[in-house]
Amino acid sequence: MDAAPEVGENVEPFFRIAGHLAGVGLSAPAICAQDMDRGLLLIEDLGDDLFSTVTARAPERERDLYLAATDTLIALHAAPPPPAPDYGTATMTEVAGLAHDWYFFGATGTRDGDARQAMQARLSDAFARLDPWTPVLVLRDYHAENLLWLPDRTAPANVGLLDFQDGGLGHPAYDLMSLARDVRRAVSPETTNAMIAHYARETGTDPEGFSAACSTVSAQRNLRILGVFARLSLHYGKPHYVDLIPRTWANLLTDLAHPSLAHLRDQVRATLPEPTPETLALLKEKCGTVPTR
Repeated sequence: MDAAPEVGENVEPFFRIAGHLAGVGLSAPAICAQDMDRGLLLIEDLGDDLFSTVTARAPERERDLYLAATDTLIALHAAPPPPAPDYGTATMTEVAGLAHDWYFFGATGTRDGDARQAMQARLSDAFARLDPWTPVLVLRDYHAENLLWLPDRTAPANVGLLDFQDGGLGHPAYDLMSLARDVRRAVSPETTNAMIAHYARETGTDPEGFSAACSTVSAQRNLRILGVFARLSLHYGKPHYVDLIPRTWANLLTDLAHPSLAHLRDQVRATLPEPTPETLALLKEKCGTVPTR
């Protein structure tokens, strides 16, 4: 890993979280050597069997792999979390505004601060109605291209973990739904339902309350991702991220179908434009042309 400090990068969060994950019996890459001042780490190669690769070869293995990844989260959440940045409801509500800051702006050429605030108010209300929860370490990029299948290791260490340097303290449903509502590959509803039911059963969590939490944190995540993908195209000149917006939108609508999110659903459908072919083409036309927020 080469994360040069002179360009604002920092290997310390990866180093620290990797140590925590290893300490609770999970498979983060072992760190063989480090030069923290230069931003260099020599880390273990966990192989090539990414979940995305394995499931592409053998789609019938999806359920077993995703339940194994659920067990990894259960083990992670059973351990006291390390110090980490806040990723609680206030932070999640704020960053959901990226959907308006970048996706709405890119699609319409205008800004609507009132609509942004109304959406955030409804999301905040949805969070407030959730069952009480205890913050856990959320890795935040827990998806099929950051998980590796390690069948020679004993569960829950049979899932290799990558890309967790942006981890924080957040809701137990967050990483589960990051995997289940993957924007890069479709996950079957049967697998998603099995993951949610398995997590609730194994942790003694109320199933109905946890289902509402899963939909709520996933809706927040997909709102944020709409903005992130639009920003990556508009600001950073990476138009291929626009191609991921339709699945992000579809995931968002699936989340918003939960009865507890009716008010948020009405607000989103009333103010955020659908990613029609025309809207997507417009976002690509503006690629790299927006220098600031």
